[in-house]
Amino acid sequence: MGRGKFGAKGGSRLFVAYAAASLVPVAVLGAVLVTGYRNDAARQAEEQGRAQAVVIAEMAVAPALEEADLTAGLTQTQRERLHAATDFAIFHGSVVRLRLRSFSGQVIFSDDGSTAGGIPVADPAFRTAAVGQTDVAVVPDTERGNGEVIRVLEPVVASASGRAIGVLELYLPYESIAAQLREQMRVTYWRLAAGLVGLYLVLALISWSTTRSLRRYAAQQEREALHDVLTGLPNRAAFRLRAKSALENAPKRGAFVLVDLNHFKEVNDTLGHHAGDELLKVVAGRLVAALRPEDTVTRLGGDEFGLILPGVDRDEVLALLSGARARLTEEIVLDGIPLTIEASFGVALYPEHGAAVEELLQCADAAMYQGKRGTHGIVVYAGGEVAHSTQWLVVQAELRHALERDELVLHYQPKIRLSDGQICGVEALVRWQHPMRGLLAPADFLPAAEQSGLIEPLTDWVLRRALADQRDWTTAGRTWPVAVNVSARNLDQPNFADSVSALLAESGTPEDMLMLEVTETALAGDTPAALRAVVDIVEHGIGVAVDDFGVGYTSLSQLRAIPVSEIKIDRLFVDGLSRNPQSEAIVRSVIELAHGLGCWVTAEGVETEEVRHWLYDAGCDAAQGTLLGSPLTWNDLIETTTADRTRRDIPAAAGS
Repeated sequence: MGRGKFGAKGGSRLFVAYAAASLVPVAVLGAVLVTGYRNDAARQAEEQGRAQAVVIAEMAVAPALEEADLTAGLTQTQRERLHAATDFAIFHGSVVRLRLRSFSGQVIFSDDGSTAGGIPVADPAFRTAAVGQTDVAVVPDTERGNGEVIRVLEPVVASASGRAIGVLELYLPYESIAAQLREQMRVTYWRLAAGLVGLYLVLALISWSTTRSLRRYAAQQEREALHDVLTGLPNRAAFRLRAKSALENAPKRGAFVLVDLNHFKEVNDTLGHHAGDELLKVVAGRLVAALRPEDTVTRLGGDEFGLILPGVDRDEVLALLSGARARLTEEIVLDGIPLTIEASFGVALYPEHGAAVEELLQCADAAMYQGKRGTHGIVVYAGGEVAHSTQWLVVQAELRHALERDELVLHYQPKIRLSDGQICGVEALVRWQHPMRGLLAPADFLPAAEQSGLIEPLTDWVLRRALADQRDWTTAGRTWPVAVNVSARNLDQPNFADSVSALLAESGTPEDMLMLEVTETALAGDTPAALRAVVDIVEHGIGVAVDDFGVGYTSLSQLRAIPVSEIKIDRLFVDGLSRNPQSEAIVRSVIELAHGLGCWVTAEGVETEEVRHWLYDAGCDAAQGTLLGSPLTWNDLIETTTADRTRRDIPAAAGS
């Protein structure tokens, strides 16, 4: 898999950009420092020339001009004294040229005896010296035609009077000073270069370190975005990317597999989430070890894993997954408790079952849940044999969000005792307040939940909400037991009875205030797990009712072996009861059979007074139906079903 947009090339480009950006200020700083050093060197030369000119003016020229008036010229004696004072300096080259000028600019004395030359009187430098200040500058040596000299214009002050009497125009050699300055500058340049190079290297090191940190951070972010933190496996996003790549690239065949752990919730609930996390790590490691290096193992979320197996046919997939399943079922010890991991595998082959990722995932999902409902742990998608309709797939996806968003609501249908017309209990019926389609009845979504793993969290939600509502209406003065429907898949859950008992304890509800209704169809299969679950539920003190009795063909031996406390006659036999002799015979027989077994009998679907009276005469204990009360929220039920509204004078009606 690629390293993302911020990979090695991106990091190198960023480092080069940082390095180039760092070089600009370093170069500018170097230029500023060099210019500053040069200016300092020039000022140093000028100061040196100024000092030398002051010495010559004060120690040589001024004493030789005692009582001199330059406007009148020099006497022979004064001229001889000037020659004597300056010849040595001229001879040894410490002075290149020397002129003594009056304020009018006339050359009164020069080292070579000429009376011409010199800077114009109008030159600012001359005017500066004429007013008593020194002017120093490094200028080209125009008279000799090469090199540079230090030109100094210094006011000449007579020793006796202390006043300026003229201007000394002095040219000093610059080459020796320049050589000395060049040497100093050479050393300075080397030091400066070393410092700037060191600074640049530090900045480059910082840039390199920064870009490396950014690369690592980007790689970490990319990994976290595409990998599961707990197991280190690729996550759902990575699965989709790799699945798409597998479909687009050779080989042209392969399989997508969804793996769901069975009873993982019980591990979390019993041993804690730390044990569940450890179990997921073990499963991840075993799946990776059991498959080929070219296969992809991902964690899609929760206890669901996704596999991409390229280049395999049906037989090869089954062989691979059989080995993986055998590896998974090896015993593991968590918190000192030995466990056996079981999982359901749903397989979709490409291109046989589809050419798009979503299409294949739907097929694999359908096959996986078929495996969870049956005895086979590995199921290959087989068209209509195991497929969910597109509608159910959409409903399942939306129902998952509905549970998260708390879009479900409970309505309660009263159960009326026929002897006195009083409410003797209520049945919780789940509804879905769909944001787009309004209030949905159970038939619109429960089949989709039954065909998937959603029935377990859905039942848990219904139990919790029903017990909470039961506590509230008990506080309001209504001591009605509540009945909750559970499915065959709930009965297959290990420790289902224990989890229900824990919910009762958590809500503070007595066991005899809850009734669990199980359809006769769920018991007709004679599955040991379902029968054992019913026994466990009853042993916890919770009542069990057989719902929809009469349509599931439960044998008498089964009914005798199952410790149920209530039988609910299906509406199929109750509807039109007074007009159908066969239905009357069946219902009368069921009532007698149930009473013989010590069970309470409730008839469903009572819609007319005639049927109600018939049931009362036949000895039926209770009834439900639109005649006796439609499903309502518990608040509405309290308001609309007061004692005087629900009471029915059954004996009087029967005798009329």
